[in-house]
Amino acid sequence: MAKPKALIVFAPGTNCDEETTYCLEQAGAIADRVLISDLFESRAKYGDYQILALPGGFSYGDCIAAGRILANYLATQLKDLVQEFVRQDKLIIGICNGFQTLAHLGFFNGAEGKVTLERNESLKFECRWVRLRVPDNADSIFVRGITEMWLPVAHAEGRLVTENRQVLDRLLTSGQVALQYAAHSGPGEPTYPENPNGSQGHVAGLVDSSMRVFGLMPHPERYFSSRLRFALTESKPPSAGEETLGLRIFQNAVSYFS
Repeated sequence: MAKPKALIVFAPGTNCDEETTYCLEQAGAIADRVLISDLFESRAKYGDYQILALPGGFSYGDCIAAGRILANYLATQLKDLVQEFVRQDKLIIGICNGFQTLAHLGFFNGAEGKVTLERNESLKFECRWVRLRVPDNADSIFVRGITEMWLPVAHAEGRLVTENRQVLDRLLTSGQVALQYAAHSGPGEPTYPENPNGSQGHVAGLVDSSMRVFGLMPHPERYFSSRLRFALTESKPPSAGEETLGLRIFQNAVSYFS
């Protein structure tokens, strides 16, 4: 079977596009980085791609709000691109700034109300390692075979906020919460800095109702190999078997088309 093709869309200020491209290639996809202006001017086609990736960074300098300008372009000038992936059996992944963009596009909203990503409770840019868990009822292609992992975060606007409690309850009970921040050692509720931004429900990643659109604040593309070691003051480093779970997210996406 032919390799699936992944479209990595980057804009001025995006800074994780090369790492995301590399991970998708390592996972077995044919990955193409495309500047958003090339899509505006029809210098690049997107109909034959199966995976759309919106990488992390600071698209358009995070002017107005993180990811908002990119979301506006996708909702207006590139509406057909988004609809192509939504209508068909394709996948979308948005990492950090990409998650913020997906939230602005309304992918995680419901009849009960909206989901937004707001300023961290610390009012600081948070750059640290976090432990993550996959809820038992998570029903996402992207996190299959994963129960927990460590990944880095790097953001100033990552605090997930729902319009009301009914929205959060719906996300938690429907299996749309794909990742949650976890305490660094043992069970128990994570506190700051284990939950680095104060997200409601300790949410670190969501899927939409189709389970095919995935947004997450941590950066799997920054921890894809067992050669990348790190030191933690809060806990021991993960075992060798856990160290490549960042890559597993991309492998799961690619294997969906095999």
